[in-house]
Amino acid sequence: MPQIKGRPLELLISSSEIEEKVKQLGKKISEDFKNEEILAIGILKGSFMFFADLVRQIDAKVQIDFMQVSSYHTSMESSGEVIFVKDTSVDINNKNVLIVDDIIDTGRTLKALTEALMQRNPKNLKTCVLLDKKERREVDFNADYVGFEIPDKFVVGYGLDWAEEGRNFKDIYCVI
Repeated sequence: MPQIKGRPLELLISSSEIEEKVKQLGKKISEDFKNEEILAIGILKGSFMFFADLVRQIDAKVQIDFMQVSSYHTSMESSGEVIFVKDTSVDINNKNVLIVDDIIDTGRTLKALTEALMQRNPKNLKTCVLLDKKERREVDFNADYVGFEIPDKFVVGYGLDWAEEGRNFKDIYCVI
C-alpha cells in the first residue's frame, strides 16, 4: 500500500477513470466554445497534470497561461487566506477565459480568483476543476465544469500534494 509522510493511502480515483473523465470534459468544453478561441489558465501547482491533459482534449484554438495562488501553504487545511503568487502574463480583455484548477473545496480560492479576473473584462469566464468537495464549501461558488465530486478527505496524486509530496502519483488517493 502506498504511503505519504508515513501515512497510508487509499485509492480514490484510478488513472483510467481520470483519463476518461478528462476526455469527457474536453469534449464538453469543445462543444461549448465551438469556433471560439480559448485562453486556458492553469492554476499552479496542483492543476499541472490535469491542465496538460485537458488542453490536449479541447478541439479549439487554445492559448495557455498560468497563475499561482495559495491557501494551503504546507498544511492539510486551507488557511482561508488566498495569496496571489503569480499573475497571468497575457491580457484577458475580451477573451474566452477558462480557469483550470485541481480541486474546489471551500470555494474561497476560485471565488477570489474569478472576482479578480472579472475586473479585467473577459468576454467569457468559466471554471473547470477535476475534483469538487461540496461538503467543504464555505462560499457560494460552483465550478462550471467538474470532473468528480469527492468526499471530505485529504487527497494527493495527479498533481495534488501534501507539502509538495505525492504530486507524481498517477492515481488520486485519500490520506488515511
